[in-house]
Amino acid sequence: MALQKDVEEQFTYLKKGSVEIIQEDELKAKLERSLKDGRPLKVKAGFDPTAPDLHLGHTVLLRKMKHYQDLGHEVIFLIGDFTGLIGDPSGRSKTRPAMTREEIDANAETYKEQVFKILDPETTVIDFNARWLGQLTSFEIMKLMAKYTVARILERDDFANRLAQGHPISTHELLYPLMQAYDSVALEADVEMGGTDQKFNLLVGRDIQREFGQEPQIVHTMPLLEGLGGVEKMSKSLDNYVGITEPPQEIFGKIMSISDPLMFRYYELLTDVPLADIEAMREQAATGTAHPRDLKVELARSIVADFWGEAAAKGAAEEFDRVFTQGEVPTDMEKVEITLDRISLLDLLTENNLLPSRGEAKRMIRQGGIYLDGQRTEDITLELELDKQPEVVIKIGKKRFYRITRKQD
Repeated sequence: MALQKDVEEQFTYLKKGSVEIIQEDELKAKLERSLKDGRPLKVKAGFDPTAPDLHLGHTVLLRKMKHYQDLGHEVIFLIGDFTGLIGDPSGRSKTRPAMTREEIDANAETYKEQVFKILDPETTVIDFNARWLGQLTSFEIMKLMAKYTVARILERDDFANRLAQGHPISTHELLYPLMQAYDSVALEADVEMGGTDQKFNLLVGRDIQREFGQEPQIVHTMPLLEGLGGVEKMSKSLDNYVGITEPPQEIFGKIMSISDPLMFRYYELLTDVPLADIEAMREQAATGTAHPRDLKVELARSIVADFWGEAAAKGAAEEFDRVFTQGEVPTDMEKVEITLDRISLLDLLTENNLLPSRGEAKRMIRQGGIYLDGQRTEDITLELELDKQPEVVIKIGKKRFYRITRKQD
């Protein structure tokens, strides 16, 4: 795609999957001017380098940045190495500990390696806001603070809630929205993107740009992606995430585990499939003309291909089919070596950290969640005789396979 696409085509492409564009008519005007003048829009999104391992939730925003890039606009991946020292208070009930300079630098490098799985490395601008925020004098910071009121800052839900509950708010946290807003001034941003939890900060950017005599940026918010359970947002702390650096088979299997309704949500936010085609797939699944599993396989293939390439996606699909449809064992299993001739199943599961406790191991066995060489066992007293059978494949639940072998002397 290129800038020659007309305004309505660009706008429709950019709006897909979005929560809000403030203001839509202003974005159309900027796109019209861009076509006329041949000047790409400057589109920025800020990332605090606090969680260096990206998951699919992060890629919702990155994919929309790529859409701007597809249309020929300039995308700025802004690493908040200065604001990371403050810590974004968005959605937080307490002050976040400040990061060290070393932590920020290490995480920033990891980010840079990962984002190019989606963004075009040739045209993406990577910048660091310490470049200008670190140069502000105390006098300039005071002037910036004078352009906004405490009352407006305290309109933020998270600040208001913390005050109401008697939780402390550090003074430096009040500066975060202003510093993020100044990023837009320094870059002369036409558009700033973020998740719905960033809306307040993005709107402050519009206000501060006006104060500095600039045309206010467009605020473009994207939804927070639901995790694998389909309820809470995707998060590593909730263990409902799909990491973009996870092995292809792991990504494929996780996508295949989601519900059918969530599948269409993922199609909308994690692929470039047009909305009309997604609605057609939804109708086909409802009427039985297409099997939801087949649609999910295509979704999983698409997502794996984005991060690992088509060959890896094809291999992951074939492996999934071989293991979970044809009932065979994976070609690549974790190996567990045992030095004993005999070992109880309970000891095997717990002493090798395959399950967290004997109680959990007993529960899994009794509920039929343990398979030995494809055969389910519910015997908690079972012993493995590795002197007679030196290799056993054990399956825990539906997806975890281990090759148990007798270690040779």
